[in-house]
Amino acid sequence: MFPNNIGSHLSLDETAFSNGDLYTVLTNKKAKGKKGAIVTMVKGTKAEAVITILHKIPLKQRKKVKEVTLDMAGNMGLIVKKSFPNATLVIDRFHVQKLALDALQEIRIKHRWEALNIENDAIENTRGKTLKYTPVLLSNGDTLKQLLARSRYLLYKSSNKWTENQAKRAEILFERYPDLEKAYGLCQNLSWIFSNTKDKTSALMRLAKWDEKVRQAKFKSFNTIARTMSVHYKNILNYFDNRSTNASAESFNAKIKAFRAQFRGVRNVEFFLFRLTNIFA
Repeated sequence: MFPNNIGSHLSLDETAFSNGDLYTVLTNKKAKGKKGAIVTMVKGTKAEAVITILHKIPLKQRKKVKEVTLDMAGNMGLIVKKSFPNATLVIDRFHVQKLALDALQEIRIKHRWEALNIENDAIENTRGKTLKYTPVLLSNGDTLKQLLARSRYLLYKSSNKWTENQAKRAEILFERYPDLEKAYGLCQNLSWIFSNTKDKTSALMRLAKWDEKVRQAKFKSFNTIARTMSVHYKNILNYFDNRSTNASAESFNAKIKAFRAQFRGVRNVEFFLFRLTNIFA
């Protein structure tokens, strides 16, 4: 714990250091992932344990915290509420968007498994026969199985950032799977709302319209996201005050991973943490 690194705007996140063990990390946004970034690192993600550690920082200092960005995990919200009484909770917009993208990829994967099963059935049906199974090639040279596998990355991108090959693949994909086109549109619309809305009132209206589109689309996974967003909508809308994100925390996590790679094979976690804090604390 490094109380002197506390600032008015913080990020709360979790990361894995070794063997998949999770640590809860509180960082100061002002440090931008450099020296002075670490406020505290606590092994595990239990709210009670993290709160106990943070309460060792004098209340006077903790009251100076104005804003904390975090994800929608219940333990994270509880940590902030119990530790920083004057802080506004801001749900990271990219965490919300990632949930939508995960739902989109879930639909793609479902279709891919279906295509794999169809191909396997066709191969089995021609086993022992003179004519062997030959997969049908689509106009871009993909088989149906390849189309669904190779479309993974283009679905993460805006259509204006597609390469020529990706645009062609997307055209074929959406023609065959209209539900993927509809789900992709929901993801892009959500991204547009976060990028182009300037105030909470407009954001609330646009997110409500997005919620209605989700309900009309009748995608189970997207409905789950919409319900989750409705539970956390106040903290999601807080993003539009200062447009704060957890980007600094993600940057810090990326540096931790790069730093950890230098010590691959080192089993002494205490040594790793000692070197880490010497650099970032």
